[in-house]
Amino acid sequence: MEAVARLKNVPTSPRKMRMVADMIRGQKVTKALNILKFEPRIGAKKLEKLLLSAISNWEQKNVGRKIEEADLYVKTIYVDGGTMLKRMRPAPQGRGYRVRKRSNHVTLIVDEVATKLIVNPTVETITTNVNND
Repeated sequence: MEAVARLKNVPTSPRKMRMVADMIRGQKVTKALNILKFEPRIGAKKLEKLLLSAISNWEQKNVGRKIEEADLYVKTIYVDGGTMLKRMRPAPQGRGYRVRKRSNHVTLIVDEVATKLIVNPTVETITTNVNND
């Protein structure tokens, strides 16, 4: 069963946050936490906190189950653009340049790895030769 955590109105640009999010997409939760812990980029601390929140949400949904047995991984993570604060910066000759202070929204979904049943059916393949005359 999956668990979702959302982080809204983070005051960094979506591009910077996506660079960090791409590093943990599809990773096991323990490996993702280690990656985020030692990553020096701006969004790493906030994503680490968000990942811990998603793990906590998973624990609340699955009472009585342990994280170690569940084998959790980051199923989905995506970063969307948030609101933009528009400010003016003084420019030459009495003009003003627009400064766009961007923000973003992050959604993180954690799920457990499904156990795969390996079935080895005997499949016969039929080959046909087609002559194009």
